[in-house]
Amino acid sequence: MSEALKCPECGSEHVYQDGPLWICPECAHEWTGEATEAGEQGERVIRDANGNVLADGDTVSVIKELKIKGSSQVVKGGTKVKGIRLVDGTDGHDIACKIPGFGAMNLKSEFVKKA
Repeated sequence: MSEALKCPECGSEHVYQDGPLWICPECAHEWTGEATEAGEQGERVIRDANGNVLADGDTVSVIKELKIKGSSQVVKGGTKVKGIRLVDGTDGHDIACKIPGFGAMNLKSEFVKKA
């Protein structure tokens, strides 16, 4: 175990590995080793449904029909979205974009693939 490894939530040094996850017994926070490496570098990594790394300005395609909250409309699967922005997501919505015909909205990266 690395001496420099600490819990990203509480800073505890008493962390242990359980399969692919790191676990902090003091605050019960769980994270992957990839998240630890990205956190050490000071950058966050957001991946699409296929595991490809996304960046600001990428073009993505929606992989399934998405219901729009507060509306009866849906964004159909296969819709291309150009010029995405990666944001600190609330409730997992980590992509800000403008979808043609719908306007500005936030998407979850798990429902898009890099085009």
